[in-house]
Amino acid sequence: MPPPSSSIAVIGAGIAGLSCARTLRAAGHAVTLFDKGRGPGGRLSSRRAPGAIVDLGAQYFTARDPAFQAELAGWLDRGLVKRWPTSLWRIDAQGWQPHRDDHPRYCATPRMSALTRHLAEGLTLTAGARILGLERLLDGWFLEDDQQRRHGPFRRVAISVPAPQAEALVATQDDTLAEACRGIEQSPCWAGYALFDAPLPDLPGVARDWQAAFVNAGPLRFVSRNHLKPGRDKQGESLTLLATAEWSQAWLEQPAEQVADALYMAFLEQLPANALPAAPRLLAAHRWRYAQPLSAAPGPGFCLGAHGLALCGDGWLGPRVEDAWCSGRRLAQHWLTQPGSDQQAVTG
Repeated sequence: MPPPSSSIAVIGAGIAGLSCARTLRAAGHAVTLFDKGRGPGGRLSSRRAPGAIVDLGAQYFTARDPAFQAELAGWLDRGLVKRWPTSLWRIDAQGWQPHRDDHPRYCATPRMSALTRHLAEGLTLTAGARILGLERLLDGWFLEDDQQRRHGPFRRVAISVPAPQAEALVATQDDTLAEACRGIEQSPCWAGYALFDAPLPDLPGVARDWQAAFVNAGPLRFVSRNHLKPGRDKQGESLTLLATAEWSQAWLEQPAEQVADALYMAFLEQLPANALPAAPRLLAAHRWRYAQPLSAAPGPGFCLGAHGLALCGDGWLGPRVEDAWCSGRRLAQHWLTQPGSDQQAVTG
């Protein structure tokens, strides 16, 4: 096993990068996280709007993997997450129907980003640093950000950003990793959100406190009511409107204002004429250019390159939040149990 003092960089402070960093840090390694955002989050990002907090990425997560289930149990015990939604619906050609399956769903409280902030506790995070390039010298890896700051040296580097962004970083350093990135297709997603001064009108035949709905027609695929999530009962009515991958791709370069209007109109089309809400006081949209992988790359859930360079994230295992967490953890565990991979970082 490499010495505990080995220094490791993790690019991307989403759920995969945080899982990787925490596993390595728990084993005694010095880990530095880098993220282009103001803080950790990735697709568990939330936005504080006037009078409300809206989740813009993943609205919930499930737990199928045993290791992730064990981690979830600890989060539940500490009150970091709660089960949500418990009133889930489906909208299709037959109208609104209750949706039931065997997969409990969970949401962080009081916002999805609270979970990633918890996972970042105790870690060294350099926020607001978009890493643009990598360089390997005799003493290890150096990273350069968009402010022309240089970070390093690091014996190993884990890249947990979406595959197209990872490819740009590794293209000049590792042809094998770059080719692997090109094999992963990432789908986009537009996320609209609407804030209201009054609750939505009751819908005939639908529970008054419906929390979320799958949409199986038109540009929408999921609608959630943010104020009915755990810890948000003091805020006003607000919706998050997630578009389908196909629609998001077709509207990818359209102005956010037009996208928000289109997604809100698509939601109104799912309501009866006598249950339309008053106009929202705020309507906006956020674009995820690389939201989810269309399919995961075959393999152990991560991708190893030469000289201590590696990739992790949902593109290497699966599209779910738990897949991203498991991917980062698996990469860290591999490094911890394979001493040879650390030597490559310096001697090649």
